Amino acid sequence: MGRDEKGYFHRFMLILMQKYYYFFDNQKKLSKFALVMENVVKKASPVATPETKKQRLEWLDALRGFTMILVVAYHVAQSGFGESWRHSSSMPFLILFRMPLFFFVSGFLAYKVSQVWNLRNLGSLIVKKLRVQLIPTIVFFLLAMALLNKDFWASVNTQLLSPLKGGYWFTLVLLYMFLIYYPFAYLESKLKHVRWLPIVLLFLLSLACYETCFLPKYFSWAQGYKGVKTELYHFLMNTSLSQVMLYFPFFLYGNIVHRYWDKAQKVMDSKWFFPILVVVIVLATLDALKWHTLRMAWANLPQTVAKFGLLTITFMYFRYYHQYFTKFTIMGSSLQYIGRRTLDIYLIHFLFMPDVPQIGEYFKAHSSNFVIDLMLSVLMALVIIGFCIIFSNILRISPFFKKWLFGR
Repeated sequence: MGRDEKGYFHRFMLILMQKYYYFFDNQKKLSKFALVMENVVKKASPVATPETKKQRLEWLDALRGFTMILVVAYHVAQSGFGESWRHSSSMPFLILFRMPLFFFVSGFLAYKVSQVWNLRNLGSLIVKKLRVQLIPTIVFFLLAMALLNKDFWASVNTQLLSPLKGGYWFTLVLLYMFLIYYPFAYLESKLKHVRWLPIVLLFLLSLACYETCFLPKYFSWAQGYKGVKTELYHFLMNTSLSQVMLYFPFFLYGNIVHRYWDKAQKVMDSKWFFPILVVVIVLATLDALKWHTLRMAWANLPQTVAKFGLLTITFMYFRYYHQYFTKFTIMGSSLQYIGRRTLDIYLIHFLFMPDVPQIGEYFKAHSSNFVIDLMLSVLMALVIIGFCIIFSNILRISPFFKKWLFGR
């Protein structure tokens, strides 16, 4: 017991003895009773683990909620308004960091200091992820194909061969990442020396795979490839493994930041890091969206730097202003609530997509303003998220649906 618990216990015993002094007619009975009561208090006290000692990062839940809003807003602009990234002023910017940020947060949360790695826990984690990620995805994918398409079987066949799976690629790709990361973490836990090396090597390998997606001269699955489609190309696209190659570096980046959280915070709090990061982000983003100064194999470098930089600065923003994202503020509690229901919202929001192509036509014919373009998408996204939460809460009335459709 801690000092406070012992103080409470002793005061409790004193009051008890004063009130029932006649019951304790000898010292032996009193000592035995005191020992029993102390053991009861000990067992009732929570065990102090790294997870219980560590304050929950409420702003991280809020960040998840913010990212979910951006994801739905992008889908509203793309599918609901029929906007093209060539004519939209907000979509090219959102493309740079919304999904990388989502995978970054997933990787950050995947690392747990208190995790005990053995074969039993490894198998349990994999089975849980298969249930949580796969079953709900299949159910809502089929539901979306039935409700949103005239020909159910034709749409199912078409979308299953697509890397985006009718929009339901994210949960599948995240499952792939966990199936890679969990066995890796298990094997890594067996090492006694140079613990930092395996995760760094895996991160560098993921970056190499990521880069192949932007070298059409050498790889058939790369963006812009105009040659004959190979069997490997079809395999990567049909299984959505091509999306793993595009986003796994961001998952591992978040994982590394959490592994070395104390050092990462020192870097973020240093005087030089933020100013340099801002300058690099501005230059990289302008080159990726406007200038296009680099060519050939180097053309993707500014875009990659912008992706990592933008998600980092967004992460830093929520951490620095964490007092505004607590459960005691309206904005904080709202974003946290959305952040804790990201799976529900992601699976359901496709069912509530608007069909207003006139907005996209308007932005195509007129030079759109970034703020107006973004706010229209965000406002519609918030309405859709509200409907998703209501629909989810209705389904959650059933313990069966709560467990098998939303993993809880």
